[in-house]
Amino acid sequence: MREMGFKMERAGLVEVGQEVEVYEGQTPAFYYYTIVPSVAMSGNYRVYERLKTTKGIVKSIEELASGFWVIVEFDE
Repeated sequence: MREMGFKMERAGLVEVGQEVEVYEGQTPAFYYYTIVPSVAMSGNYRVYERLKTTKGIVKSIEELASGFWVIVEFDE
């Protein structure tokens, strides 16, 4: 199992236990992931940190001063 954090701006877009799909984007040096449909976005990851699957389960959602932090668990 692998966990990845995503920044979400508004509450109620995903729920704990929900299966989500992620879109993989690429810059010249990094990969980044977005929960479809543009719900939350990850940080940047190097090539060797790239996800092997595009579906995961929301493990937790934490409210921060700057928004929400969504932890998604991927089976890899």
